[in-house]
Amino acid sequence: MNVVRRSVAVLAATTVVLGAAVPAFAASPAPSLPDGLYGTSDPKYDGVWRQSLALLAQDTVGVKPAAKAVDWLVGQQCANGAFAPFRADTAKACDAKLMVDTNSTGAAVQALAALGGHDSATGKAVSWLKSVQNKDGGWGYAPGGASDANSTSVVIGAMTAVGEKPDQVVKGGKSPYDALLKLALPCDGDGSGAFAFQPDKKGKLSANADATAAAVVGTLGKGLTGDAPKPAGTAPACRKAAGAEQAAQNGAAYLVEALAKDKHLTSTLPGAKPQPDYGNTADAVLALATAGHGDKAADAMRWLETNSRAWARQAGPAAYAQLILAAHAETADVHDFGGQDLVKLLNATGPAPASAPTPASPTAHSDKAEHKDDSGVSVWWMVGVGLVGGIGVGFLISGRKKKAQQ
Repeated sequence: MNVVRRSVAVLAATTVVLGAAVPAFAASPAPSLPDGLYGTSDPKYDGVWRQSLALLAQDTVGVKPAAKAVDWLVGQQCANGAFAPFRADTAKACDAKLMVDTNSTGAAVQALAALGGHDSATGKAVSWLKSVQNKDGGWGYAPGGASDANSTSVVIGAMTAVGEKPDQVVKGGKSPYDALLKLALPCDGDGSGAFAFQPDKKGKLSANADATAAAVVGTLGKGLTGDAPKPAGTAPACRKAAGAEQAAQNGAAYLVEALAKDKHLTSTLPGAKPQPDYGNTADAVLALATAGHGDKAADAMRWLETNSRAWARQAGPAAYAQLILAAHAETADVHDFGGQDLVKLLNATGPAPASAPTPASPTAHSDKAEHKDDSGVSVWWMVGVGLVGGIGVGFLISGRKKKAQQ
């Protein structure tokens, strides 16, 4: 792989965001946390990312975030428009030593665009993202790094969030969709229909479920909040992809198969036994719902409701946000998710929101449960497109580069 991972510490810290096994030290309290920031772990590697996801999730379910939480995110921006994972001293100007990245910048754009009133900040950020677009049309995690599926998808979401048309954001005649299509595996052979994170050193593509979940949303021109259209009614099938839409359907077919056995995705870290990957499972659910196959993600959604409590409690705001976004796309009840109120739990990880809607009464929950078909999936035609158009997927930070090598 040609993009060198910054350090083992990055992998450990970003595992919280990505939803794999959470090392005990990842959630240890930081010595001093900035006022307005969500979460209690050291924000060095994921501060902007988790704050952006938290604000997006709150906005998606009708919560008005605290002003100081929004101000904290805006204050992290560099003068050139880029965002780093975290700036401890925002009074100090960004310099060449500060490692800014496309993922933090793309996520911040999506959050600030959703909240509204931040056109100057999002405009500068989008201009910076365009300035670091690769000649293949995509983006890597760091400026100048080789394009990868996750980073490209996050930036597509940012472009969409501010009203840009991703297919018209071109470099060297190539759009972000061109970059993603180059990472799509054919329908024959291993990993049929999946997306790779990046080609390996020999140019070979290997299926990556995390990258696939991100790219399904990205190729559909959506972002971290996904979409919730009425299910297509038929299972996705892998066919030769002449364009982004079919590539998204091929990726959805791969995700359906990947979830079929255990109802969740699995993560393997070096030296560790394979174990459930909660965050990427949530991303896969959101991706399937966005591709019009939310009915095929119902079992995975139920698995998350039953099994994700301990993971989310340890991982913090980004995890709660991923679950909220997946549940919202899947029309699950975010206030009664396996007996938990996800919105209340997210809000408790940071400053109290300015306002929040009152959750529906238990009676209303019961009424909702009656509007389900025999498979336990909510009646989709009663739900509008309730999410901000802007991959997961939870998707991302440089720790994913480790996954792409597996």
